[in-house]
Amino acid sequence: MIIKDIAKQGIPEIGNIIPLKKNNIIPIKISKTIEIVVVPNLGEVNSHQDNVGIIIEEKNVLRILSKRYKNVLITEINSEEDLEALVKRKPDLVFSGVKYFFFNNRKIWLNDYLEMFEIPYIASSKAALDNESDKNRAKKIMQKNNIRTADFFITNPGEYLKESSIPIKFPLFIKPVTGGDSRGVDKNSIVFNFEDFTSKVLDIKISQNSPSLVETYLAGKEYSVGIFEDSIDGTLRAMPIEIIVKENVDGHCILDFDVKKNDEESVILVSDVVVFDKLSKLAKDSFKALGGKSLGRIDIKMDHLGVPHFIEANLMPGLRKGYFYRSCVLNLDMSYEDMIFSITNTGLSSH
Repeated sequence: MIIKDIAKQGIPEIGNIIPLKKNNIIPIKISKTIEIVVVPNLGEVNSHQDNVGIIIEEKNVLRILSKRYKNVLITEINSEEDLEALVKRKPDLVFSGVKYFFFNNRKIWLNDYLEMFEIPYIASSKAALDNESDKNRAKKIMQKNNIRTADFFITNPGEYLKESSIPIKFPLFIKPVTGGDSRGVDKNSIVFNFEDFTSKVLDIKISQNSPSLVETYLAGKEYSVGIFEDSIDGTLRAMPIEIIVKENVDGHCILDFDVKKNDEESVILVSDVVVFDKLSKLAKDSFKALGGKSLGRIDIKMDHLGVPHFIEANLMPGLRKGYFYRSCVLNLDMSYEDMIFSITNTGLSSH
């Protein structure tokens, strides 16, 4: 259930016995224990960490959740012993953007670990995150489920030696197989000839240490669809927004790494009902096919005929002022606090 109000109760005046002003309000706090789990970041503030899917402003989240819940605390996990102590405390919910820990030369995936002890959490399991993070796997899942996505192939430098050997026609769009935030995407990602194709594939290998995902270039509008899972019946609510990017020097609109980093794009509500419904259906189908849970974001692009195609997914979307938050604001008129409460409520209801 997506909840916007904060439970409060008025205190009545009874003669002169209770010397309170009229309309005096105190919150009724829910008796739940929530631990906001974080890991230390030894780099710069908010710098990228492979094992963190959502950068959580933990003090802000603590302030918000403490308005509604009795016991809310921030827990930093530095060792496997810290993790074991967490599950022994058995909180009612772990609110965290951590994907995994690396202790004693092995990865421990937080949500799967919590699942073993029947402790509720937010976001998706390792299996779903693996499906989402590998764009090759994600697109194959779409194809298997008859969800429209652009034709594609995976390649490394030197694999295709002449234009006639490339399996799909130009123009093409090239990006890394793994990685988020449009890393590796720039003005050279759209290619129209073999020379530019080989150059971009090599660049991605060198700069991102990744094979390239090469797909048919889709020339239409770009969208992102926030997904909320209802805490009561598990139904999905889709929240589409259109992303508007200015043309670059080559006359192309590319949502690349620098555009995102510098906040140069703008977003608007999808007002066309037919387009809204098409985007919503594709996003919900994609989320379910990937095994998503609780919340997520599906990126969609139109072809030149206005037909929507799955691009990629983010099952641990940022909770600050990114596309997921903006999809909540534009579609549901949600404040930041509303969003945090809704995610928490879904998490608490997940077991």
